[in-house]
Amino acid sequence: MLWGNIVKAQHENYNRDTKSIFIRGEVMQIIVAPDSFKGSMSAVEAANSIEKGIKKVFPEAKIIKIPIADGGEGTVEAIVMGSGGSYREAVVTGPLGGKLKAQFGILPDGSAVIEMAAASGITLVPREELNPLEATTYGTGEMVKAALDEGVKKIVMGIGGSATNDGGMGFAQALGVVFRDKVGHVLGVGAKYLKKIATIDISGLDERLEHTEIIAACDVTNTLCGESGATAVYGPQKGVTPELVKELDEALMHFAEIIKKDLGKDILEVPGTGAAGGLLKDTQLIITGEGKIDGQSVYGKVPVGIAEVAKPYKIPVIALVGGIGEEAEKVYGYGISSIMTLTDGPMPLQKAIDHGKLLAENATERMMRMVKAGMLIR
Repeated sequence: MLWGNIVKAQHENYNRDTKSIFIRGEVMQIIVAPDSFKGSMSAVEAANSIEKGIKKVFPEAKIIKIPIADGGEGTVEAIVMGSGGSYREAVVTGPLGGKLKAQFGILPDGSAVIEMAAASGITLVPREELNPLEATTYGTGEMVKAALDEGVKKIVMGIGGSATNDGGMGFAQALGVVFRDKVGHVLGVGAKYLKKIATIDISGLDERLEHTEIIAACDVTNTLCGESGATAVYGPQKGVTPELVKELDEALMHFAEIIKKDLGKDILEVPGTGAAGGLLKDTQLIITGEGKIDGQSVYGKVPVGIAEVAKPYKIPVIALVGGIGEEAEKVYGYGISSIMTLTDGPMPLQKAIDHGKLLAENATERMMRMVKAGMLIR
C-alpha cells in the first residue's frame, strides 16, 4: 500500500489545519513494535521515544505500542509489563565470574520469565574484557534454580544477548549436570572446556526440572554449528577473533557429539540452537526497530518477523535502527519498506548509546515528516 496511492484516493480527508491524518474518515492508526536497542534502551523505552516523535508531526494519530520481547535484553520487562506480573531478584554468577543481582519475572498464571541477558549478557561485560573462552552461562542456570525455588512449573527463558559461547554448558552445570574429561576429572566452566568433554553425567540434575516446562524464546533460527551457526554469526560481537571461530565451532561440534552419545539427542540441525489479524486490520503503518539491521536480520530478527506478519495486509513497515550493516538490503525482500537510522550525524558509539532515547525520538520525527510528504504526492 503506497502512501501516494492512499493520498490520491483519500486526499479530501487530509486536514492541513490540525496536521492530522485521516484515512477512510478515521484517524490513522500506527503500531509501534520495536525490539530493545542493546545497551541503550529497552523495547519499552524505545516504544515511548518513537511515540513522542510521531506525536510531534501527527498529534492525533492513534498509536498502539507493542514492545517486542525477542529473548534478549528487555524480554522480562516487556512480558511482565504486558501481563501485569511482578519482579523477583536473585544473586547469580556473572558471565566472567563474580556475583551480580539479576531480575526475573513471575507472571499472574504462576509461571516465570527469565532472560539470559540479565545473568550472562554481553552488556554486563566491558567491550575490552569480552572473552568467549572464559565466559559462562552458569548464572542463567542459577536464575532457573531461583525460579524453581518460587514453586513455578513453567519457565519462559529468553536466550538472546549473551556474552557466552559455551553451548549452555555452564547453565547445565548450575543445575547439577557434571562434565568429565577422558580420565574422569570434573571440568570447570567456560567454552575452553568444551573440547575436553568425554562424558556427561545428569544423575545430579535438579529433580524439579522433571516436572517443569521450559520454553526457549529467541528471535533467530541459526543452527548450532557451521557458516550460519552460533559462533560464525554471533561470535565476533562477543569477542571471538577470526582465528577462534574455527576452534570454537569445532568445540561446539564435539559438544553436540557427546550430547548425542550420552543423552541420545541430536541438536546439530535444530533451528534456533544457535540462538495478528484483528489488530492489523485498521493499521496504516508499522514502526519497528532494533540496534542493527544487516543481512543476518532475515534469520528471524524482530523487524523481519514484524514485516512478514504485516505483508499479507499490505501494511508498510519502517525499521528504525541504530546502524545499517552489510547486505541490509536483503530485508526489503521480506516486507521492510524502508530503514531509518537513529543518528543525525557522525558521533562516537558511546554517545549514540547514551543518547538513544532522544535520538530515537528525533529520528522518528524526521521519519514521520517524510511520511507526511509522501502522502501529498499525487
